[in-house]
Amino acid sequence: MAFLFFLLILVRAFSTKMFYDPMTSYFEDEYLHISPESVVYWKLFLNMFYRFLINTVISLGIIWLVFKRVDFVKFSAIFYGVAFIILSLVFYFLLKDNFSSGHLLPFYIRRFIIHPLILLVLLPALYYQIIQEKEL
Repeated sequence: MAFLFFLLILVRAFSTKMFYDPMTSYFEDEYLHISPESVVYWKLFLNMFYRFLINTVISLGIIWLVFKRVDFVKFSAIFYGVAFIILSLVFYFLLKDNFSSGHLLPFYIRRFIIHPLILLVLLPALYYQIIQEKEL
């Protein structure tokens, strides 16, 4: 399991070399000076999808190793799929709107897409499910 967490760290460490993501520098300080109009949308979303997919596969492996339950892995895979669709659509519409409603919401939505934060939500939720099943 430590190996899988190490893989998540490697994806994060080499993300700038592996993926097209002009939003990284944009959210660091460029939002003060330029608009996100120069972004190649299809390339950005394709790379966000690849990164999300890699993080998802590794996260599903962690969930399997922790709980060893196929139903948890299936639920998590569906949850990841739905989350990606919803978060990507919201991020896309905010990006098309040039973040006119502010920069924090798109920043955090993008963070949920490109980082394995959903794993941090699912692990305690699935553990809680096991506790509830034992009480019945």
